[in-house]
Amino acid sequence: MQLLATWAPEDGILGALAPLGLANARATCLVVDLDPGGPSYPGSSTLADIVERGPSRAELEPSRPGICVLRNGGVEAAGCLEIIQAMAASWPSVVVRLPAAGLEIPWPTVRVRPLMPGNLFGPLEERAVYQRSSWPVPVPSTSLSLPVPRSAEIAALLAGVRLSRSPWIKAWAPVWNRTWG
Repeated sequence: MQLLATWAPEDGILGALAPLGLANARATCLVVDLDPGGPSYPGSSTLADIVERGPSRAELEPSRPGICVLRNGGVEAAGCLEIIQAMAASWPSVVVRLPAAGLEIPWPTVRVRPLMPGNLFGPLEERAVYQRSSWPVPVPSTSLSLPVPRSAEIAALLAGVRLSRSPWIKAWAPVWNRTWG
């Protein structure tokens, strides 16, 4: 089992897309949103539903390869950490989406930042994932950068479509092989 959290405090759109990109870089992955005000990802079940009734066996284990996205549904993170840990015990990969304000969690967190000229959001970090834009800005050698995704890729991800051949998704794969603090 590998469990990583994504945190994109400066960009809400990047915050919604990053966990989907990271998850699609794996054959089988569960995405769990810990943001009560998070996006309305496609799907019938929410983390709030599972907290209320308890997880079913089907939710604790993947039934087939693919991506499962569990939107938040309005529940605070405090009562969810044990459930996420239980799910992570059976899923080969889990991505937890953090709210922009951040959270104290026991899992490694990947900071995802927009790459813009002028250091508008502070100095570049040595251990982060940077989303490129049209500006040619150098990235620290110990960080990763993502190519600009095509609009069709974004639309497909937000519609719940599985992507694997996308250059943007392929650029996420090395994230799983790094150590994150």
